[in-house]
Amino acid sequence: MKPRRVPTTPTSRTLAHRDDSAPGRRCLLTAAATAAAAALLGGAPQVALAQDVFPSKPIRLVVPFTPGGVTDTSARVIAEFLGRRLGQQVVVDNKPGASGNIGTQIVATAPADGHTLLLGFDGTMVINPHVFQKVPFDTVKDFAPVGKIGDAVLILVAHPGVPARTLQEVIALSKTQTGGLSYGTSGIGGTPHIAGELLRQRTGANLQHVPYKGGGQAITDAIGGAIPLVYTAVAGAQGHVKTGKLRAIAVSSAARSSSLPEVPTFIEAGLPDFAVSSWVGLFAPAATPRAVLQKLNAELNAVLADPAARERLAVLGIDPTPGTPEQYLDEVRRDLARYGQVVRAAGIRAE
Repeated sequence: MKPRRVPTTPTSRTLAHRDDSAPGRRCLLTAAATAAAAALLGGAPQVALAQDVFPSKPIRLVVPFTPGGVTDTSARVIAEFLGRRLGQQVVVDNKPGASGNIGTQIVATAPADGHTLLLGFDGTMVINPHVFQKVPFDTVKDFAPVGKIGDAVLILVAHPGVPARTLQEVIALSKTQTGGLSYGTSGIGGTPHIAGELLRQRTGANLQHVPYKGGGQAITDAIGGAIPLVYTAVAGAQGHVKTGKLRAIAVSSAARSSSLPEVPTFIEAGLPDFAVSSWVGLFAPAATPRAVLQKLNAELNAVLADPAARERLAVLGIDPTPGTPEQYLDEVRRDLARYGQVVRAAGIRAE
């Protein structure tokens, strides 16, 4: 009787004679190793590759207002300099409507790959959620801050015939006026309007808001004597202040404006901690990869450090404020809470 053969496993000698150098074998091994790594890292190799080539096409920068305003002009400065640094064109796309809500919603629902950004304005991002009964986006949940561009300094100016030269004199004068002392702004719910209401709430000043369809119209009426005061951006008022057509009362920024360094702040005029400026910045859709946000933030900060870009922004009345996305998000949260209190106390509603 012949002994039964027992199946054997390959010995080390057998394995040593396998030819792993064959092209087909190498491809299989490489594919297997890549698949295993991808499984362990949750697809990280593909994500890393996508981020390494960012941006892979032109970037769309949505401005939720018509051309010509501070938001639009500041966006075009940033687009020009940022495009040079990224090696891709940054295209400004104006999508106005509903006080900025329409264009802002477009970015909230855009692909979160860093190729669609929003020129965020404080009026839209932190005031509209309080003055509109319903807005089509959530400022905190639907967006990831890229970085703040800067602050547009606000200023209170008066017709030269108004018998008040300081902020305290304006407050005192308002309390003697039946019906109050009128101040014009660019419209209901804008940052100058909110600042004016905060001034009234903090000091008891008898101020009456007169909304215009734009800051330029309010300034024209103030120069002509039709309205005594205007709360507006420094960029629109500085030329008239320098020629004496308007009298500067004070700026409500934390520090004096480089455009009008001789004009005191509200804080210097006797209102501690009163700092209200209108800011602009860049936002991306909420799910944008962190590596993309970090790259955009680094390049934006480099633009804000460029003397040529800073000079262009200064002409618009914007003081550059480079920082991190986290710092910007903290400011957004603070302003949402602060302005919400002012809006509720004043009963402001968008018309």
